[in-house]
Amino acid sequence: MSRSTLEPSDGLPWPQRRFAILTIGLGIAMSVIDGAIANVALPTIAGDLDASPAFSIWIVNGYQLAITISLLPLASLGEIVGYRRVYLSGLLLFTLASLLCAFSHTLLLLTVARIVQGFGAAGIMSVNAALVRFTYPRALLGRGIGLNALVVAVSAAIGPTIAAAILAVGSWPYLFAINVPLGAVALTIGWRCLPHTNRASRAFDWQSAGLSAVTFGVGIAAIDGVGHGEPPFTWLSEFSVALIAGLLLVYRETHVTSPLLPVDLLRIPVFALSIATSIASFCAQMLAFVAIPFYLQSRFGYSAVHMGLLITPWPLAVALAAPLAGRLVEHYPAGLLGSIGLLSFAIGLGALALLPAAPSSFDVTWRMALAGAGFGLFQTPNNRTMIAAAPRERSGGASGMLGTARLLGQTMGAALVALFLGRYPAEGTRIALLAGVGFAFCGAALSTLRLSEAGSRGAEHVRVREAQRLKGE
Repeated sequence: MSRSTLEPSDGLPWPQRRFAILTIGLGIAMSVIDGAIANVALPTIAGDLDASPAFSIWIVNGYQLAITISLLPLASLGEIVGYRRVYLSGLLLFTLASLLCAFSHTLLLLTVARIVQGFGAAGIMSVNAALVRFTYPRALLGRGIGLNALVVAVSAAIGPTIAAAILAVGSWPYLFAINVPLGAVALTIGWRCLPHTNRASRAFDWQSAGLSAVTFGVGIAAIDGVGHGEPPFTWLSEFSVALIAGLLLVYRETHVTSPLLPVDLLRIPVFALSIATSIASFCAQMLAFVAIPFYLQSRFGYSAVHMGLLITPWPLAVALAAPLAGRLVEHYPAGLLGSIGLLSFAIGLGALALLPAAPSSFDVTWRMALAGAGFGLFQTPNNRTMIAAAPRERSGGASGMLGTARLLGQTMGAALVALFLGRYPAEGTRIALLAGVGFAFCGAALSTLRLSEAGSRGAEHVRVREAQRLKGE
């Protein structure tokens, strides 16, 4: 069978598509949830392993750092060896590393296992959206992206709740052990049902991969250092290293046909605007996610159980809005839907920041629901625009940038919350929510720019030109 006959002409047939969707959903859910559960369990794990807080933080940071430095290289590798192969390899590595985490009896072993798990998660995240593009017919791509966005958003929201529930009935190793049977099921189904795709004939660019790892790894470490109050010399040095590596990376990528850092796609105006919108929105989301539990507990005295119930309307609203947005984007401009969604998100966050002194449960829950619905309405059209704007043979680059934008935004948001809490102990949580409002409004403004008819024509012109150039070469 030739490579050209491997790629589905317009998505997978329904029975196979159903199981491919299940595999993609399981993989991304596990990788996103595992990024959140360790935060909740960190004090328990540190106490059990007799580790200091300063060293135990690497259980979280090692996982995130591994994802950050390998996301774009693995997305590029997916274009070369096939998205299916990278996804299944990442899923296998993630599952085996989860088993190693469950049996780790020292902090060093657990940290190494978490780093390996992070590389596996990067394999899943890097090509996730690209696989969705080849799983669904073009006419239903919005619905596929909507379902994928739903899984990501809900997984991020319920991760702490799942961790708390598991820790209530068992010990921390079960947080990781639960991934093993789920990963085995996903691997079995995925081997049979994930789509085969055409492969690029180029070699993997190891130099660009190294520069990308330094740029994003050291850059995010610098952002995190600012938030956690590290000495200015430390984070300024890290920013300098990241900037130099980034400049070298951009220079190198402008001289290759299919760059690992997709500067070719960033020349497409609608793609670049969607990336910027995504970074701003996920920064706002993380500002809210991290600040809200502290806000509800310190300001209003809610218990952990009560907080969990009050926050629940957020993921429920996302679950309703994301699939709906996937259908709406087939008929209405993504820029319009994204703007409406982010404005609703901003209003919800602002209303939370301005809660009365003695709020009722309804006062809190409707604000949570409005914020969640707004974010769900934004995320699906934005992701679909990013994926659809790229030529099909560059789906890996688009998928990698989608994940990188999310990580950058989340890292910035978490660092800002840490900064606000450190500088303003009494009002830091409210300031974080108001900062989230600002980033959400910024995202709405960026999304509105995509409505420009001239910009849309320019985006389509550049997209077609890039596709023709790539095919010609």
